[in-house]
Amino acid sequence: MNDPATMKSLWEASRALRELLISDPARPKYHFICPEEDGNPGDPNGAFYADGRYHLMFLYRCCSDGYRFGHMSSPDLIHWERHPDALTPDELDAGIYSGGAFLDDDGTVYISYWALSPDEAKRHSGVRIAFSRDRENRYEKWEKLDPPAVPAVERGIGRAEAPDGSGIPVGAADPSNIWKKDGKYYMQTGNLPVQKAYGLDRDYNPDYLGDFTDLFVSEDLREWKYLHRFYRHPQSAGWTDAREDDMCPSFLPLPLTKDGGEPSGKYLQLFIAHNRGCQYYIGSYDREKDVFLPEKHGRMSWLDNLYFAPEAVMAPDGRQIMWAWMLQNRSREALRFGWSGVFGLPRSLWLNEKGELGIAPAEELRLLRCNPRTGLDGLRSDCCEIYAEIDVKGAKRAGVTFYASEDGAEYSRFYYDATRKELVYEGYHPGSELEQSVERAPFCLEEGETLKLDLFLDASAVEVFANDRQAIGRRVYPVNRKTDRVSLYHEGEVGVIDARSWEMAPTVTV
Repeated sequence: MNDPATMKSLWEASRALRELLISDPARPKYHFICPEEDGNPGDPNGAFYADGRYHLMFLYRCCSDGYRFGHMSSPDLIHWERHPDALTPDELDAGIYSGGAFLDDDGTVYISYWALSPDEAKRHSGVRIAFSRDRENRYEKWEKLDPPAVPAVERGIGRAEAPDGSGIPVGAADPSNIWKKDGKYYMQTGNLPVQKAYGLDRDYNPDYLGDFTDLFVSEDLREWKYLHRFYRHPQSAGWTDAREDDMCPSFLPLPLTKDGGEPSGKYLQLFIAHNRGCQYYIGSYDREKDVFLPEKHGRMSWLDNLYFAPEAVMAPDGRQIMWAWMLQNRSREALRFGWSGVFGLPRSLWLNEKGELGIAPAEELRLLRCNPRTGLDGLRSDCCEIYAEIDVKGAKRAGVTFYASEDGAEYSRFYYDATRKELVYEGYHPGSELEQSVERAPFCLEEGETLKLDLFLDASAVEVFANDRQAIGRRVYPVNRKTDRVSLYHEGEVGVIDARSWEMAPTVTV
């Protein structure tokens, strides 16, 4: 038992940390954030749904032993309960990097992950599998399988046998979620280490350039065999370039509506290129040949790689729900402010009637709405949702300005640029760590279509969803704490059809 002096010291440290967190105006109040220590990198990982709860792992750096998978669960995607860390470093691996989760028919959950080697001089751990049958305690007890599913011969690189018997390098990093087909288990692995070593650093070999993944199959989730590349980036389409990779892959069926229901028959490959951020392919899964055939490509980050490291899960109603890590942390954030690591809001993804990706905030976010108001006049808040429907008519630009100062010296805004056919974020906060940025996402209103913007402002995390088919997420750090004015923005004639706002109930506890 701790003695009184020790307990007093713990209380004082806890109070000091709590006061530090409360005093930070940049700490979000209803976005998912890493509960403590350093969420950088802070990928969402290992999402699954079981027994009425969503489970989500989060990558963070523990001050005592390195990278871990924290574990949270929620009945509603909004309010999260902390569990003991699922995966921690030990004699099998010196750190836990990104991976996915899979719920088998018997209720056992498997996590695939990139394990860092405990002894780089002797072995390079590679892709590992952990499992839990602990349904009674919400999957709090996990066991690691040994040996690795895909052992590495170099950091993040494994060795497989080609059809001609020669050895070929394959990914042993960032495994995808596992899926099951005809009694067998399948898993992708990310390609960045292979791409860098054999495509970019060794004679610029074209066979290892661009984004692709390697596919493995198993009969029992213990012994895995390399099959082939799951897909190759379509070079002729010009969607991605030679230096873009595929890491943090997620492969799940797309539903027909944002409310879920029946699958569309198409699949979504979510992934990141480290230099360009989160992106996706919509395509077909050839079940006979076990290959993915990309048909359409899109991005979720355009200016930089801010929207990063996606993770997705199928909800019980058939929806595909995703999260991403929102980068652009302040320098030395965890040490200066006591926390680091923010996830984007849960997004519902589906195949819309035009065969494009539908994107909308998860319906559960409405649970947080309180104190509704009509119009934006006098609204001053950094913890709110704003909905605006605008007839853009002959306007060149139309949207919402927020985090604006009285004199206009500081501002952020989301708007539609009718001339360039783009959804735009524009921010100008001189003196902050992110002084100025403009991000442009492709977006075009159809003839007679009104602009429908759903904005979520949450301290340094801001997101907008437009007409259920485009979204932008950014980090913002206003210099002046009174920079909280909100107003409609337009250049040219507009008609305001609807403008409403709500305060959002905080979900982040200190």
